[in-house]
Amino acid sequence: MSVLNLLPALSRLSVRTIPGIRNISACTDPLYFRVSSVLLGEPLKKKKKLDPAIIRAREERRRRKLEKQIRRLQKLSKQLKSISELEVPSKLIEEREQRLRKLPPISEEEMESRILLKKDWNRYKSQQHLVNIQAIDSIFYSQQKALDELRAESEDLYQEAIQLDLGLLPYTAKGPLKTPPIENYNSPDGEYTNTTRKFDGEE
Repeated sequence: MSVLNLLPALSRLSVRTIPGIRNISACTDPLYFRVSSVLLGEPLKKKKKLDPAIIRAREERRRRKLEKQIRRLQKLSKQLKSISELEVPSKLIEEREQRLRKLPPISEEEMESRILLKKDWNRYKSQQHLVNIQAIDSIFYSQQKALDELRAESEDLYQEAIQLDLGLLPYTAKGPLKTPPIENYNSPDGEYTNTTRKFDGEE
């Protein structure tokens, strides 16, 4: 067999059998090279054998640390979080004696007069409340009586009468603005600083 007859077979021969080269083809239909992706494999590292005593010591330390954190959280769970707005500044506590008013003592006659005045005021407000309640009950009774009479005359008129009148109290208000509106203005979200206090045991 001549060399010319072997050329087609040689052109289709893959170079995969050559040591050190993998998946490289030299086909002439058309002639081009194709290379596979790089494989960055390496043998697994040997695990170091640790002394069982060291492993137990590590587990014991981890367990003691968790138990300590749990005890701390349980101790702090009964404490209420302080509210900074309700805390009295230390400066006011120091100036308490200076700010305390020295009121003159009240005589027995003045004390009795104030007690009688409070009782009179309570009686007046109670009577005023009773009168208001009676007036409201009278209005509701008259309204219900009128609705019953209307229903006896015509069911359609009764159904119209009990509908809500949404335009009974029309109210629209438009006042002056500080600045004229800007057309097609996208309002920014704004920025804020988180000032929340962190307590022990919180992340």
